[in-house]
Amino acid sequence: MGYNRIFAALALSAVSGLCLADDADADQAIRKTLKAIQPDLPIEAIAESPMQGLYQVQLAGGRMLYASANGEFVMQGYLFQVKDGKALNLTEQSESVAVAKTINTIPLSEMVVFAGDKPKTHITVFTDTDCGYCQKLHSEVPELNRLGVEVRYMAFPRQGLESAAAKELANVWCAKNPQEAMNRAKTRQAVEAAECANPVAKQYALGQMIGVSGTPAIVLANGKIIPGYQPAPQLAKIALEAQ
Repeated sequence: MGYNRIFAALALSAVSGLCLADDADADQAIRKTLKAIQPDLPIEAIAESPMQGLYQVQLAGGRMLYASANGEFVMQGYLFQVKDGKALNLTEQSESVAVAKTINTIPLSEMVVFAGDKPKTHITVFTDTDCGYCQKLHSEVPELNRLGVEVRYMAFPRQGLESAAAKELANVWCAKNPQEAMNRAKTRQAVEAAECANPVAKQYALGQMIGVSGTPAIVLANGKIIPGYQPAPQLAKIALEAQ
């Protein structure tokens, strides 16, 4: 069962877990329940959430689940804290920190980077060359660079690793000049076939792990994910504020 399937299942209903003693350790109880649902679920940490009686389950890559102490109930969604009439999205805050940490471990040599002259911040864009809005965003990369935003591309073939787009992305990453190859791909020009030990499959898996479901998916420097295209002036403003 993949990430998306378990999140869909949890969104539909609470999950009944195993019958456990009242004094069972919360960490063990929650792990037993989640492992019963998906044995390979990559649990990184389980800790008490700010809400009394609710535990937060941090998954690899940043996704967050919540569970009761006995593991009988599990849910996926946003946890808000309301103070002085203002709502703080605690889930998004925690997930963003984890996503930023994950993305920052990826070497720039594995990305296709358009830096500009004097970048003040950066965005990481999960992209598919066969995507109209990805192409529109790419046409505005020079403007983003001018406004101080470095654009770092990672591969996310929406139709899977057997798709034509996945092969084209591999050709881009394996090209002698990946930036030039990306320019050609995003303007619907042919990209010369090439083979190498490329990171397309790894980046596609990473995108799924952090919650990417479509392209372009834009990750700000602080780890917040913006789904979909944003015009360059608006995107640059958001990116510069997210440092």
